[in-house]
Amino acid sequence: MKAITIQTYGGPEGLAVVRMPAPTPSAGQVLIATEAVGVGGVDTVIRSGALAAYGFEEGFIPGSEVAGTVTAVGGGVDASWIGRRVWAFTGTGGGYVEQAVAPVDEIIPLPVGLSAVDAVTLGSSGVVAHFGLRHARFAPGETVLVRGAAGSIGIMAVQLAARGGAAAVAVTTSSAERGERLRRLGASHVLDRSGEGGHQAPSGYDVIIDVVAGEDMPSFFDRLNANGRLVAVGAVGGQPPADFGTKIMAAFRKSLSFAAFSAATVTGAERRAVRSEQFAAASRGEIETVVHETLPLDAAVLAHRKMDAGEVFGRIVLTP
Repeated sequence: MKAITIQTYGGPEGLAVVRMPAPTPSAGQVLIATEAVGVGGVDTVIRSGALAAYGFEEGFIPGSEVAGTVTAVGGGVDASWIGRRVWAFTGTGGGYVEQAVAPVDEIIPLPVGLSAVDAVTLGSSGVVAHFGLRHARFAPGETVLVRGAAGSIGIMAVQLAARGGAAAVAVTTSSAERGERLRRLGASHVLDRSGEGGHQAPSGYDVIIDVVAGEDMPSFFDRLNANGRLVAVGAVGGQPPADFGTKIMAAFRKSLSFAAFSAATVTGAERRAVRSEQFAAASRGEIETVVHETLPLDAAVLAHRKMDAGEVFGRIVLTP
């Protein structure tokens, strides 16, 4: 089969198309003929080499979510899965392939009316946005700021906060055009990347969902109301400064909170339930999936260049 591997850590040119034997599903796994592969921000971070210390080695296959048809099952897996179209989480990698293996506990049947491309646009991002807001203890009537709202997680956080009854949903983004697109998805105020601007934007926020992190993250503590909560659900801008907690301590009397959130801390049963609900809602047109572009699997280098350049609004999807 055809696969994309990281031959050299660094820029997108380190990705390569290779041929390798198709995998065989082990016990508890299924084999999927992929129709769509989601390109995520974490894929670019892994490819850059920033996470090499965590055991990612050259030759690694990036990609964590695919959608397609189950073609084989491993031991202990119900054979009735064969022939069914599913979304699947492959783990921290293994997704940029024509045939992917995934644990049967990490697959969800696709409802009628939901394409494979839409499934990988929503599958991971919707769950992170849903549980990220829950982790922030978001309640109806509160004000929310989504930092880095143009990516798939940010877009879902905007929609879910608006649907959840937020009094205001502000976003940071890089252009007026992106801001208008986010308004159509539920944003009420558009700010620049530093959090400035926005006609009649709230002076403070009860919840900040931060997809970016990076050097500027500490400045956003200044934008929290008393008892405000900032939850980092990603770090596409890199790690924050080591002393970022001093900002919270300096505002001690405001009782501010910071948390990092990973969907890995949510039970599989909870993730599957929310994912199924969101897939059904998307198939009914109640949640919008935003696909920036579909590209062939061979074009993974181009996809990563677009990601690195900050050109992407929504999700890039690779189609084997």
